[in-house]
Amino acid sequence: MLSRRLLMITPAAAGMILIVACGDTSRSAPEQLISEDKLHEHIAVLASDGFQGRAPATEGGRKTVAYLSEQLQALLLAPGNEGRYTQTVDMVSVRLGQEPELSLSGDGFSQTLRYGDEMMIWSPLQESDIEVSDSELVFVGYGSVAPEYDWDDYAGLDLEGKTVVMLVNDPGFASGDDALFNGRAMTYYGRWTYKFEEAARQGARGALIIHEDEAAGYGWEVVSGSWSGPQLALDHDGDDPQLALEGWLSLSAAEALFEASGHDLDALREAARQPGFEAVALDARARTRLENRFERSRSDNVIAYLPGSKRPDEAIIFTAHWDHLGVDEEDDSLIYNGAVDNASGTAAVLELARVFSEMDTAPERSIVFLLVTAEEQGLLGSRFYGENPVFPLSKTVAGINLDSMNVFGPTRDVTVVGYGNSALDEHLRRAAKAQGRHLRPEPHPERGYFYRSDHFSLARHGVPVLYPNPGIDHVERGVEFGEAWMADYQQNRYHRPADEYDPAWDLSGLALDTALVMRVALALANSKDWPNWQQDNEFRAIRDESRRAEKNH
Repeated sequence: MLSRRLLMITPAAAGMILIVACGDTSRSAPEQLISEDKLHEHIAVLASDGFQGRAPATEGGRKTVAYLSEQLQALLLAPGNEGRYTQTVDMVSVRLGQEPELSLSGDGFSQTLRYGDEMMIWSPLQESDIEVSDSELVFVGYGSVAPEYDWDDYAGLDLEGKTVVMLVNDPGFASGDDALFNGRAMTYYGRWTYKFEEAARQGARGALIIHEDEAAGYGWEVVSGSWSGPQLALDHDGDDPQLALEGWLSLSAAEALFEASGHDLDALREAARQPGFEAVALDARARTRLENRFERSRSDNVIAYLPGSKRPDEAIIFTAHWDHLGVDEEDDSLIYNGAVDNASGTAAVLELARVFSEMDTAPERSIVFLLVTAEEQGLLGSRFYGENPVFPLSKTVAGINLDSMNVFGPTRDVTVVGYGNSALDEHLRRAAKAQGRHLRPEPHPERGYFYRSDHFSLARHGVPVLYPNPGIDHVERGVEFGEAWMADYQQNRYHRPADEYDPAWDLSGLALDTALVMRVALALANSKDWPNWQQDNEFRAIRDESRRAEKNH
């Protein structure tokens, strides 16, 4: 029996929903199947104090994994990992034994930068003592190797034992030229994670990124706050090269370094925006010593799936992270329950699992429900899945990520993070049109939000992904209301104990958005379409190679 709260939204929204009802009067229309009651139920449970903020590797985290597993098992969905509903993720927490110093010196000058104020440094090496001594500094512009843009900041360099210094974001943002990279919209080449990875692939000993507020999309206090204290990482050796030293320089510290070593940072920044830029040795050297202390732990991804009726080896994956920030270390009365972030997305995936599981006939392709751990610690659960996929990524049709969803009522629009990246936009546009809605590109693509949630762990392996966010044009109250709600959440509740569940929330918007992505998944699952990235996208070549290898297998 359908819940009495199935899309029971306000009269002003009835016209929009009527478009759906007239298009499909059967009870199988997604909008008629998603239950607001179920969404409320799951969010209330997951964001309750009893789950203690759902931090990985805690009692609250284990309780969350048990709840999710039980819910999926009760739906008679197939366990997603060799007969189990869980995929164990081994992690290691790395804490500095003491605040390090970073010494920079050259001909006639010597600087010792202050930890927290002028620099933040650490080592990703899982070693107790790391020393970087007499490491030559080389300015490598934006530190990008982007073949689709005919760009290579490392051309001809031998970086053994050296530390590279680079700018944040990418040349497109800096130049404002829409024809360069992706204009002001950040590409992966502008993301700090890529910059460290590429520097390691190039054989560097260390890498330092110059922080600038606008180009980074956040202030220095975010840098100093995010990289102080314990850092969680996957606990594995891996085959990928790693730097001994990673870190950030404040803009003022970088300017002082360049001036002391006889270089003009402004002039070099301008040169780095031009094609054919060549790296510049700074006539300066770096020295530091880092002491790492380790604590190992484990958590779990939760996976279930509905086998496809015709092509079960081809899959569409729904992802959401179940974790949040746990209990405050200094005041255990403060619990970060993360009701919006991301009990809302987790609830939506559970509700999708219920609706799909109750279908008389399964879609032609498999539907996977992947609830991942440790997103808040750096996308670790989804990264582990990307490196250890249960369903081959070459046969994964698409990923749809649900994170921090709409709890304030229905909107006429849908915000798309990463708009224009792939052919999936057209699938989403058709689904939105069926609901009488339209797509809205994210307002700040230069801030790189596309690279900050779990879909990215699939994207970096070539899988096309969608990351829809709440719209802002509220059906009854308009854009001003939607913008004010989002601003209030960001300023007063995001990553704060105030992100609490409210039984008065109007979840008709969440139900509508959940039905929207169900429409996309159904269309893909019942087709033979293989959506791809746009031709100039940084992940296109990875996807093309993956599909070629699969076809030749």
